[in-house]
Amino acid sequence: MPAVPFEALPANARVWVFASDRPLKGADATKLLTEVDHFLAQWNAHGHPLRCAREWRDDHFLAIGVDPTPEQASGCSIDGLFRGLQTLERVLNTRLVAGGRVFYRDASGAARLVPRPEIATLASKGALTTATPVFDLSITAAADYRERFESPAGRTWVSALLPT
Repeated sequence: MPAVPFEALPANARVWVFASDRPLKGADATKLLTEVDHFLAQWNAHGHPLRCAREWRDDHFLAIGVDPTPEQASGCSIDGLFRGLQTLERVLNTRLVAGGRVFYRDASGAARLVPRPEIATLASKGALTTATPVFDLSITAAADYRERFESPAGRTWVSALLPT
């Protein structure tokens, strides 16, 4: 089943958000998206094709969604997705499947990465406040992705990391 436009996924679609440690542009972005599109075109669960989509934004963020209505993604199919992305990490010299990272939008509008332990330092310098847009990589539903993937830090789990 060919992939569909990301906007065509229903609100209850299962979403995974991956983030590159470095901006992927030009040939690197093309390589990532070509490989992901190839994977999605043949992605299936127990022999049944998955109705799926992907979205790429801000040179860092890859959202992949699966419409659960016709067929649910299985553990094995999800593992295949993660294995494929981990292979691409080595090719592109970046991390896509990793935790412990916070992405935020800096004053110039660029998406930036900071390790969790450095949040307090950025906050003390005024570079990250409750109003700073952050990207929530923990979102798992299309409706949430559309509504609050990028939100002020004070309205996300990142607020717990900011000094009071």
